[in-house]
Amino acid sequence: MPTVLITGANRGLGLEFALQYSASGWQVHACCRNPAAATDLAEVAGGARGRVVVHRLDPTDFAAVGQLADELSGTPIDVLINNAGCYTRGGFAAARPETAFGNSDFDDWERVFRINVFAPMAMAEAFVDHLASSEQSKLITISSSMGSIGLNAGGGSYAYRSSKAAVNAVMRSLSLDLAERGIQVALLHPGWVSTDMGGPDADITPELSVAGMRKVIESLKPEDSGCFRDYRGKNLPW
Repeated sequence: MPTVLITGANRGLGLEFALQYSASGWQVHACCRNPAAATDLAEVAGGARGRVVVHRLDPTDFAAVGQLADELSGTPIDVLINNAGCYTRGGFAAARPETAFGNSDFDDWERVFRINVFAPMAMAEAFVDHLASSEQSKLITISSSMGSIGLNAGGGSYAYRSSKAAVNAVMRSLSLDLAERGIQVALLHPGWVSTDMGGPDADITPELSVAGMRKVIESLKPEDSGCFRDYRGKNLPW
C-alpha cells in the first residue's frame, strides 16, 4: 500500500488530497494544527477504515516536525505533499489596501515566509529518509503561478508572490541535491480553486484541481524532477 503525507489536511486542497488518496487505497498521514477542530478531516478518517491517520502538526513548529519524523521512523513515504500555506492577513486580493505598496507589514511577511518557505524546507529535511526508502520517493510542494516572475502581469501581492518564488527556488535546488537519493521534486500550481483562500469566484473546484495534480504526481519521472507545472501538467515559466 503506497503512503502519502499531507500538511494542512484539515480543509481545502489538503482535505481533498486526503479524501482522494484514501479512496484510492493509499495509507494517508494527514497533518493539521488542531485535529480536535478538524471535523471534516475526522469524517474522512472515519470512513477510510484505518487508511487515514491524523497527526497534530504545525509545520512552522520545526521541533514538532522533527518529532513527527521520529515517530514515523521506518515508515516509507511515497509522496510527501507540502500543502500548508497562507496568504497575508489582508486576504487573497491583490487590490486590498493591506497588501498594496506603501502598506507593507514586514512582520506579516516573516509569517508568510515561515509558513510558505521555511516549513516546506523543514519537512524535506526531516522526512528525507522516509522518502528515500519508499518506492516512489516524490516530494511535492503546492506553489502558485503567482510565484512565477515571468507570468507576473498584475503586480501587488508582494509577500505572497515573493514567498512562492522563494519556495520555487528552494525546491529547484532540492531537486538537484536529492537526485542521488532517488527523490523526485515537483512544484505544482493548483489553479485558482474555490477554497477559503481562493474564494467563491474561483475557476475550479478542489475536486478537479486535486484530481489533476494527482495525475501529474503519478506521471512524474526522474527526468522531470525540479519541474514547475500546473494541475493539468503544463510547464510554467519561472
